[in-house]
Amino acid sequence: MGRGDLRDRKREAMRAWTTFVESGDLAEPVVRPEILTSWTRSTAAITPDVTEAPLADEDETASIWKDSPLQAAVESVESELRRTAEDGDLVLAVTDAETRILWTYGGRVMRRKAETVNFVAGGRWDDQSVGTNALDLANRLGEPAMVFSAEHYASIVHNWVCWAAPVVDPTTGLQLGVLDLSTTWDRTHPIGLATARVMARLIESALPKSSQHPSALADDLTQDPGLVMTLLGTAEVRLDGQRLLLNRRQTEVLALLALHPEGLSLEQLHALVYGDQAVTFSTLKAEVSHLRAALGGQLSSRPYRLLMPVATDVEHVLALLRGGHVAAAVDAYGGDLLPGTNSPALGDLAEYVAVAVREALLVDPVPDAVVRYSELAPYDSEVIEVCLARLAGTSHPAVPLLKGRLAVAAR
Repeated sequence: MGRGDLRDRKREAMRAWTTFVESGDLAEPVVRPEILTSWTRSTAAITPDVTEAPLADEDETASIWKDSPLQAAVESVESELRRTAEDGDLVLAVTDAETRILWTYGGRVMRRKAETVNFVAGGRWDDQSVGTNALDLANRLGEPAMVFSAEHYASIVHNWVCWAAPVVDPTTGLQLGVLDLSTTWDRTHPIGLATARVMARLIESALPKSSQHPSALADDLTQDPGLVMTLLGTAEVRLDGQRLLLNRRQTEVLALLALHPEGLSLEQLHALVYGDQAVTFSTLKAEVSHLRAALGGQLSSRPYRLLMPVATDVEHVLALLRGGHVAAAVDAYGGDLLPGTNSPALGDLAEYVAVAVREALLVDPVPDAVVRYSELAPYDSEVIEVCLARLAGTSHPAVPLLKGRLAVAAR
């Protein structure tokens, strides 16, 4: 979305907010139902000109953080969380189940902005305390949420955009809190929500009994835990070891459901699959109906959600990258995610995974992994050059292969 489009979206959100604040309920045609519902809760508890979030007792917050499994998990992946914040000039926050912030870290600019509104440890960001925001929605609804500009009820954060995703203990299924990414409205990007979800899963992977060695992850992926989806490179779907014959659109729908285990409403799924394309809900319902039959009924509705264990090579590769296992990640990376997909959500995710693999190799150019990567991306000369520079003066067997690939790329 271009800057002009973002300004238009901001103006539209501001008009809707102003109408609601002045008239009570006239914003319904132009805001999402969950926003309007939260605005209604907010207006009963606070005024829109609240200047900051209330702060919980400092000692109590520190005690909760110390006793929470989130502390050890966040500390083990803190360097990656900090890098994400600094690279994108974001402020990251992790909350408890009551939407009280337990930990934050921000880039230089956003850190100062966050401090002025108590977006800090101890800040209470439930909508009864500070109005509609992504942290509260994600915690309340149990699914990723985005709140843009004046969709926030409190005017103090009208210049913000926030993406949040629940953090769930994979062992107990208990929702521990949320991970939130926030920045200024003009830095809105379609991949923001996916990034929040990936960061939340990064924390989940570091919770007790969730940290696994790469070989264990590989074993998990090959044990056919219900539904196994290969999406990187050549797509393949297997249910209990048997290959399913699906058309491209059905594969895309199933991929989105697999990547959103919390479930999706009809409207959410339609937006992720078709974006702004003029496709009816009935068309999507027909695809879902086919999938439900192919899956033996293991696909619920309201929301649409898979009712079986699911494994994807996308999650596998990202888990390996989170753990710093670059060579294993490249070995598992089969290529672009569903090349040529028309789904805007899958297109964004494809770019995210491809860039993550590439950036990991630029930081740690493992020679054998770079050789493998060069087969998938033969014209990415920068990765090859970085690896050759690292191998300068050695007789590593990868050197002639990489030089050959570089010569072809230069033609």
